[in-house]
Amino acid sequence: MGQRISTPNRRLNPRTSYAGANIEDVSLRETVTRRRAVLITPFAFGAIVALTSRKGDAPPPAEDVTVVPFDDAGNPQAPERRKTIVRSDADWRRILSTEQFYVTRRENTDTPYTGAYYKLHERGIFRCVCCGNAVFHSDKKFDSGTGWPSFYAPIAEENIGTRRDTSMMMDRVEVHCTLCLAHLGHVFDDGPAPTGLRYCINESALRFSRI
Repeated sequence: MGQRISTPNRRLNPRTSYAGANIEDVSLRETVTRRRAVLITPFAFGAIVALTSRKGDAPPPAEDVTVVPFDDAGNPQAPERRKTIVRSDADWRRILSTEQFYVTRRENTDTPYTGAYYKLHERGIFRCVCCGNAVFHSDKKFDSGTGWPSFYAPIAEENIGTRRDTSMMMDRVEVHCTLCLAHLGHVFDDGPAPTGLRYCINESALRFSRI
């Protein structure tokens, strides 16, 4: 979902992808900018294609997670411990459209410039389409020129998680909802100040609420 531009002199604090699961003690920026060269030989080509065509390992459901609720006026509430929402594919298909299901539960990607949120300038909160968890705020939205809704920070650090994604022969950082693990998009290091990050998010994973 876009090209990455390395800016190694800018660092962020270390983060945790899932509640109770430790990741390397490095900043999110270092994770985003990490790349690994792959040497392809005639003998190894088949194995490499098979490995790089898969999504990264799906995270295991957590028993409890911490999220920051936001009311309909956009006001943050006290952090809460909640059970992770786990549903069967059949249940998700019943409550989501086809596009929403394949983006959030199968990690597909919306076609750029096909939605409305990337050019939306109204004030409001973007919630996870699967569970209603608040994930982004219009105050942190910017026009990235990519055709996807883009933000330089989440509405609350607790409300999203990240993990490494090595699909499509790329090394990226995937972004998901903390509460239901819905795939939201990816984060890159070519965003504006103050974070230098670009959360490139699928419209199919979001529900906008005006405030």
